[in-house]
Amino acid sequence: MMTRVLSATSRLAPLLRAGLIAGVIVAGVSYPIAAVGGLGAKATADLVGKVPSVLDVQPPAQTTYVYAADGKTLITMFYEEHRKYTPIDEMSPNIQQAIIASEDSRFYQHNGVDAKGIARAFVANHQGGEVQQGASTLTMQYVRMALRDSARTPLEVQEATEQTSKRKVREMRISVELEKKLTKKEILERYLNSAYFGHRAYGIFAAAQVFFSKAPKDLTIVEAATLAGLVKAPSAYDPASKDKRAATERRNYVIDRMVDLRYVTPANAAKAKAEPIKLRLTTPANDCISVPSRYNNWGFFCDFFKTWWNEQKAFGGNPQEREDRLRRGGYRIVTSLDPKVQSIAQRHIAEKEGKRSRFALGLVAIQPGTGLLKAMAVNRTYSLDQKGNGSHSDPYKNGRKKGNYPNTVNPLLGGGDMPGYQAGSTFKMFTMLAALDAGMPMSTSFYAPQRYVSQYLAGPGEPGSCGSRWCPVNASGSMTGRHAMWSGFGKSVNTYFVQLEQKVGADKAVRMAERLGLRWRTDIDRLQASPKKAKGWGAFTLGVSDVTPLEMAGAYATVAADGKYCEPLPVLSIALPDGSQAQYNGTDVARSRCKQAVTPAVARAAADAARCVTGYGAARGSCGGWSTAPGVYGIVNRPVAGKTGTTDSTRAAWFVGFTPDLAAASFIADPDYPKNAVGDWQSLKPINSVAETLRDALRGQPKRTFTPPPRSILR
Repeated sequence: MMTRVLSATSRLAPLLRAGLIAGVIVAGVSYPIAAVGGLGAKATADLVGKVPSVLDVQPPAQTTYVYAADGKTLITMFYEEHRKYTPIDEMSPNIQQAIIASEDSRFYQHNGVDAKGIARAFVANHQGGEVQQGASTLTMQYVRMALRDSARTPLEVQEATEQTSKRKVREMRISVELEKKLTKKEILERYLNSAYFGHRAYGIFAAAQVFFSKAPKDLTIVEAATLAGLVKAPSAYDPASKDKRAATERRNYVIDRMVDLRYVTPANAAKAKAEPIKLRLTTPANDCISVPSRYNNWGFFCDFFKTWWNEQKAFGGNPQEREDRLRRGGYRIVTSLDPKVQSIAQRHIAEKEGKRSRFALGLVAIQPGTGLLKAMAVNRTYSLDQKGNGSHSDPYKNGRKKGNYPNTVNPLLGGGDMPGYQAGSTFKMFTMLAALDAGMPMSTSFYAPQRYVSQYLAGPGEPGSCGSRWCPVNASGSMTGRHAMWSGFGKSVNTYFVQLEQKVGADKAVRMAERLGLRWRTDIDRLQASPKKAKGWGAFTLGVSDVTPLEMAGAYATVAADGKYCEPLPVLSIALPDGSQAQYNGTDVARSRCKQAVTPAVARAAADAARCVTGYGAARGSCGGWSTAPGVYGIVNRPVAGKTGTTDSTRAAWFVGFTPDLAAASFIADPDYPKNAVGDWQSLKPINSVAETLRDALRGQPKRTFTPPPRSILR
C-alpha cells in the first residue's frame, strides 16, 4: 500500500507544480493525502494568513463611453479591456445556465471549493499521467480574475496567475470566505462580468456586443452556449475563425450539459444544435482614431477632449494616471459637442477649402458665459494613414516627408502641443481692453499717419524697422487721419493701435491676453511676454504671437459674456459607474470654470467698437463710414461683432466673430510651413465661414442684442 502511495505522489509532482491539485484541509474537506507532500503545513498556514479581505477586491476595469451633447450619439470609447458591468437581472437566463453547465455544474451545491470535482480531477489526471482537469469552481475562477484585475504591481499579477500550488490554495481559501459573504447570484454576476471571451471582449456585455451585436438580455440558447464555450479557450473555440467546427462542437457540448442539468429539454437542444453559428461581429471603437466614419471630423474635438482630460487633477497625479482612469474607470461622459453646430461648421468649411489643399481652414465655436466648446471643424480627415498625403510644403522636408493633408491627427485647432499661428490684427482687442481697463475712454483719439515711428526698439530683422525704431504702417492710405476706438478698431488702423498701446503700456496688453486665456507656446513668445521684455513688445498689438483658434474663440467669448472668461470646456457631465458625478475638492469636474476678467462696462465698450467691424454699427460712436468685414451683419442677420486679422504677406488670415449667444474663430494658414503665404484673396474664407456658421447655428433662436456701454466710459 505504501509503495502505491509513493508511486502516486511521484506521478503527481508535475501536477503539484502546475497548481492543479493542492493538498490542504479547507472548510472541513479532506484532500488526497498524496498531494500533501507538495506543500508543507507552515507554507499553507502562511498563505492562509496572508489572504486579503474579499471586500478589498477591486471591481474590474470598465469601458468609458463618450457621447455628443445629445447624450445619445456615441463619439467613441476608451478601454484597455472592453467591458461594461451588467447586473445579472439584465442577463438572459440562457447565459447564466450555459456558463454553469460549461464551467461548474455543481455551482449551487458546493461552498466555493468542490471536493467531488477535485477528487474527479485527481483521478483523471493521475490516470492520464498529465494535467487534464483543473477542478476550479466558478467561484475560484472569479477569485483568480479579481486578484489579477486588482493587482497593482507586476509581482501581484504574477502571484494571481502563476501555475503553482500556493496560488491554488490561496484561491481556495478566498473562495470559501467569499461564499460566506456573497450569494451565489452575486458571485455568478461578478464572474460573468469578469470572464474573457476573446476578441478583447471582457465580460458578457462586451461579448454579446462583439459577437452578436446585441445586449446580454437578448441572448438565445445557441448564442449563450457559443459564448459559454469560449471561456475555456477563446482562441481554440473562436466562432469567428474560418473553420467553425471546433466552436460548434464546443457549443454542442455546452448544450448537452444544459440538458443534463435540465436547463433545456432534449427537443429544444436538438433544434439548437442543428442551427449554424450566425455571428454579427462588431469591432468596438477605441480612442479618438475610432470615431465612426460618418462623424470623422469629430476626431479633432475628441483629441482636444482627451488632452483636456489628461490635464485634470481629479483623475490622477500625472497624465499617465489620468489616461489610465479614462481607459479603466467606466465613466459615462457627455461632451459639449453639438452635432448640429458641428455639422454646420464643417459644411461651411468644406465648401470653401478642400481637404487636399495644403492650407488648413478651420473654425472653433464656443458658448459665451460657459466656455462650452460647441464645434471644432477643419478641412482635414482625422486619420493616422498618410500614405496618400500630398507633398510637404516646407522646402527642407519636401521629398523626404509627407505633408499633413488630407489626413492628420495634429491638433490644428488647439489643445495640443502645436504653437498655433500668428493672428494679426485680432490682437488689437487685447490692447483696446487693456486701455479701457486702465480707465482710458473710448473717445481716446490719435492722429494715425500712414507710417508711424514708434517708441519701441526694432528687433533684429524685424519688418517695418526704420533705423533703431519699429515703424509700423497701415494697410491702406485711406486709414490716415484721426481715430477713436470705434473707427480705429473697425478699420483696423495699425498706427492708431500702436499709439494706444504706447499709452497704456505693451505689458498691459500682454497681461490682458493672459487674463483672457492666451498661453505662450514658443520660446520667443515666452521671452517676449516675460516681465523684463513685455514693456518693449510693441508688435504684440499687431498679432505677431502664435495662438490657436480655440484660444481666440475663448478670448472673444469673454467680451460677448460681459467680461466673464470661461476656460474652454469639452464636457457637460462625467458620471461614474454608480451614476454619481465626478468631483474634485467637492466641485463637479464638468462645471464651467469662469472668472470676471474685466468689468461688464469694459467688455460692453469693446463689443461696441467690435460692432463697427461687421457692418452692424456701434451704439455709442462713429465707425468712420467703412470697415474690414462689412458684409458679416448682412449674412448673420442679427446683432454681431468681431475682428479681422491678417499677418505680414498674408501668411494667415483670421476672423473672430461673436453674438451674445455664440463666438467663433476661423483661420486659414499652412500648418506645415507657416511662412507659406495663403494670399490676400483667401481672407474672405474665414470671414464667411464664421458668418454663415453663426447664422445657421442660431437660426430660430431669439435675436439677443448687445448691452450698450455706460456713457461714463465713452469720454
